[in-house]
Amino acid sequence: MATPFASEGSSLSMRALTGALLFSRPYPIHFFNPSPPMSDRTVWWEAGKVRMIDQRLLPLDYVIADFDAVPDVARAITEMVVRGAPAIGATAGFGMALAAQQSRAETTRGLLADLRQAKETLDAARPTAVNLAWATARLLLLAEALAGDGASIERIQAALLVEAQRLADQDVEINQRMGRHGAAVIPQNANILHHCNTGSLAAVDIGTALGVVRAAHEANKNIHVWVDETRPRLQGARLTAWELMRDGIPMHLIADNAAGLLMRQRKVDVVLYGADRVAANGDVANKIGSYKLAVVAKENGIPCYSVVPTSTIDLDLPDGDHIPIEERGWEEVVMVGDTQIAPDDVPVYNPAFDVTPHRYLTGIITEEGVCYPPFTESLAAAKARAEARIRAAQGRPL
Repeated sequence: MATPFASEGSSLSMRALTGALLFSRPYPIHFFNPSPPMSDRTVWWEAGKVRMIDQRLLPLDYVIADFDAVPDVARAITEMVVRGAPAIGATAGFGMALAAQQSRAETTRGLLADLRQAKETLDAARPTAVNLAWATARLLLLAEALAGDGASIERIQAALLVEAQRLADQDVEINQRMGRHGAAVIPQNANILHHCNTGSLAAVDIGTALGVVRAAHEANKNIHVWVDETRPRLQGARLTAWELMRDGIPMHLIADNAAGLLMRQRKVDVVLYGADRVAANGDVANKIGSYKLAVVAKENGIPCYSVVPTSTIDLDLPDGDHIPIEERGWEEVVMVGDTQIAPDDVPVYNPAFDVTPHRYLTGIITEEGVCYPPFTESLAAAKARAEARIRAAQGRPL
């Protein structure tokens, strides 16, 4: 089944398959409604294609989209067919494997040139999410190492596909470890305030901050979740609420602006959210609206944690002032589905992320444990342990 694409600048609709898919050409989709259980991964490789759940259409329609060209994989990231830092990283890894498979190069030098071009295309898709460049660099470095050892084109192609799959599998294992570490800081009978979507849909499976929620629920901690709607794209309302309801985890959906009142009324015990990039000093870039939650949480004596895989930690950036902040289109603010909610030609400023200074965070939960201040030390140590684990899995010397 193929779907025509609308022109750039069209308004987005959760229900319509036409008008929402803003690509240069059609791609195959598989349509299910009502949606099946969340047992499938968010992104995976199958039959020479990168497959993913089209998250723009949830919760009303469940669509699997297939991509067999690197530029379209990049557009899938840009247009948020797939979103969430870990899921973006896995998608980029499969994108690099796809580039290797489709390369017509006759020499390893030509293959590496094709891979470097693919990395540039994929890295440009969303500038704030460091997992993207981390994943493409990981696969490119492997290809370069194999080429340096005299490997054939066929061997490099096969190795990159194996490595992309390993990256995706490791994401699931990482989320399981983060969940266990994070559940330990969640009190019994806790009311958790959660921002955006950090669940299975934001990762390959399980999730980051919602992975902690799931682990606490499975530990019978009798938790309840306040779900921020998360304007302007409503990831909380569309995605997080959908995931929690399917899992039977008690929750209430709230307007973003209700969070402060709930905290002042002592109806929140802990704030959890993810991150798209963490600077070396612990400053965290996450979905717009995260900063104010951390500030209000600190004002009310409520712990606030960011939950991130170590791949999201960027030790090359000293602080949050150096994190690039993506700005997105006007239609995300002016439109809700097919409905225009603001005047014609209204000026719009639409930053996708904000930065929480580290002083407002109680800790940063990673697969290597909970990092506490001073973050410059704890984050660097966690990152080193995680990278050693990856090298060991690849069979490289430590």
